[in-house]
Amino acid sequence: MTHVTVIGAGTMGNGITHVFAQNGFQVIMVDVNEAQLEKALSTITKNLSRQVDKGILSESQKNETLARISTSNNIARGVENAEIVIEAATENIDLKLKIFTELDIHAPAQAILASNTSSISITKIASVTKRPDKVIGMHFMNPVPVMKLVEIINGYGTSQEVTKEIVELSKQLGKIPCVVNDYPGFIANKILMPMLNEAIISLYEGIAGVSEIDTIMKLGMAHPMGPLQLADFIGLDVCLSILNVLYNGYGNPKYAPCPLLVNMVNAGKLGVKSGEGFYTYTPGSKDLGVSTYFK
Repeated sequence: MTHVTVIGAGTMGNGITHVFAQNGFQVIMVDVNEAQLEKALSTITKNLSRQVDKGILSESQKNETLARISTSNNIARGVENAEIVIEAATENIDLKLKIFTELDIHAPAQAILASNTSSISITKIASVTKRPDKVIGMHFMNPVPVMKLVEIINGYGTSQEVTKEIVELSKQLGKIPCVVNDYPGFIANKILMPMLNEAIISLYEGIAGVSEIDTIMKLGMAHPMGPLQLADFIGLDVCLSILNVLYNGYGNPKYAPCPLLVNMVNAGKLGVKSGEGFYTYTPGSKDLGVSTYFK
């Protein structure tokens, strides 16, 4: 493979584009929003410059990486020469089904169609295409240029050949692939989200405060960041969406989202992306201050 198309220019989309381009692939990043494409290119440039400053890349390697990236606001044109398309749009099933219906029409018949979904059924996504054997999950972790894991999800009809090809492709990117089967939340979020939800429940029940919960998990369990800070980083709306997928998929009350999480999302307190979640965030700063709501 040499030609890759990434659908979506948000946090995950620009990170996936960055990694593929850095590893020698020609990448087209597609988004209907031109401003989002410009913002994504700016983010990729800044992240590449940071790698140069750290001695990971040379200035010429940075420029070569950027030269491999092009953009489009049209799916049909963006995928016409793709050997693999990776969808990294918002975690919304209706949107993903719409995108994959279009991809199946416009992408070459031999192209693999992958989704970066963190919880939505690959089998369901594949059902709107005429190539379910070539549909697979390729779930990158955030931040994509840093995190090594790629969770590869086999849909019900995914062929073994396609799985092997995606495993090798992940290795070419310097990632460590782990293959799992298609059940709600897969493995990463089936285990992670109940833990984050339990931390929110502990706060909701008044057992401990934000900083105490996060400090205990960081110092006691050697987690690099506490569960409430991590939830803010992921996005509380995304956490809620994944928990609903788990709850509806398994029908088990242990996956029911905490009422506090639901209220915060309804209030627009989504974490880093909105400037306030369990912590408050100053634009452009990594410093945290506990939200006044929880003081």
